[in-house]
Amino acid sequence: MCGVFGVRAPGRDVARLSYFGLYALQHRGQESAGIAVSENGRLTAVRDLGLVPQVFDERTLSGLQGEYAIGHTRYSTTGGNAWENAQPLLHRGRKRLVALGHNGNLVNAEALRTQVGKPLASTSDSEVIAALIADDERPLEEAIVATMARLEGAATVVGLAEGKLFAFRDSFGFRPLAIGRLGEDHVVASETCALDLVGATFEREVRPGELVVVDEQGLHSIQAVEPENNGALCIFEFFYLARPDTRLAGVEVHGARVRMGERLAAESPVEADLVLPIPDSGTPAAIGFARATGIPFSEGLIKNRYVGRTFIQPEQGMREQGIRMKFNPLAEVAGKRLVVVDDSIVRGSTTRQIVHASIQRACRQTRRSSDSSRSSPIYCSSTREAFAIPREIRYAAVVHFMNSTHVLESTRSDASATIATTTAMTAHHSHSALPGIGRRAPVGH
Repeated sequence: MCGVFGVRAPGRDVARLSYFGLYALQHRGQESAGIAVSENGRLTAVRDLGLVPQVFDERTLSGLQGEYAIGHTRYSTTGGNAWENAQPLLHRGRKRLVALGHNGNLVNAEALRTQVGKPLASTSDSEVIAALIADDERPLEEAIVATMARLEGAATVVGLAEGKLFAFRDSFGFRPLAIGRLGEDHVVASETCALDLVGATFEREVRPGELVVVDEQGLHSIQAVEPENNGALCIFEFFYLARPDTRLAGVEVHGARVRMGERLAAESPVEADLVLPIPDSGTPAAIGFARATGIPFSEGLIKNRYVGRTFIQPEQGMREQGIRMKFNPLAEVAGKRLVVVDDSIVRGSTTRQIVHASIQRACRQTRRSSDSSRSSPIYCSSTREAFAIPREIRYAAVVHFMNSTHVLESTRSDASATIATTTAMTAHHSHSALPGIGRRAPVGH
């Protein structure tokens, strides 16, 4: 995932507006950040590896002048974590110079790269989009429409070219994009929280397959490609990617996550002493679960606020080390039956380590059960990741919601066994809770 931002605001400091917008979108990408501006049609970009405040300072921002600006925060899936893949990127083609920021992941990137027919400076699929637009001899809007028709996969894009701001979403609308107003000026952003931070008023979301262009005449829209099945916003946006204060499809994310926890409690009741969230994205669901069951809510796990999102670390070893730095259980979990609620399981890195840490903290008699009549204490050793189980028990490895999925259970009868978790993601659950939203998109840029 990545965060994108765009603004046309003559007379305002568009670079600083973009800086604040990217600050609100930092959770969407922590590898690199960048801002491009357009001044009388001339494009300038600053981009580098690092967080937004590491890339930009007062001197850098004061050097970015113009009427238009776009910004980008990046988490890489296509193309490595290297400077040349930082965005917004600039691409000079046969017809025009394009600055572009992309959130998404193209599934036909290699085929399109071959069709471009020339070496590209980066290894990401984003420059392929820029090259197609920059090389097209047709007028800008027609070139963008033609490019959109060739893209397969997730593509939420902001760009600058020929003294105009453009933005579009793929035909499924996998990744979000909102339009706001700042007085008479227009703003686009991945999430409404960025609009809030810069003082813009939310107007509407960019529709799947829609192209919007902002110029001196204002904002105008083209339905460039037909929406696929009325769109399919990635469900991961609702329970992990988006900030809780963002609104998606007219729904506040925090409230949706609380209701998911309530739904999980109704579908998968469990006897326990405490409900613990895996902060931060698991917290609203844990609140909902505790509220619905009457089981006391406890923080239980203390989070180091100076460690970023471990899911978006580019390498597994970094993710695991980040988890150890990020979470530590409180002593109050000792001897308690715990319901540990997380928003999702992607790689399982966080789940495994937190379950292990919680049980090791309890050490002698932690019980985590979805069937208390058959449960027994889980005894743990501090010297190995194994748990001696005296007799056959059935326990919940983690109570986890993925838009009202089921309690995850593991049955072990060995003398020693490691925690094993599984996950399921089913679209029919998501349709019932959030109509029209139920696909998981390619998690790129």
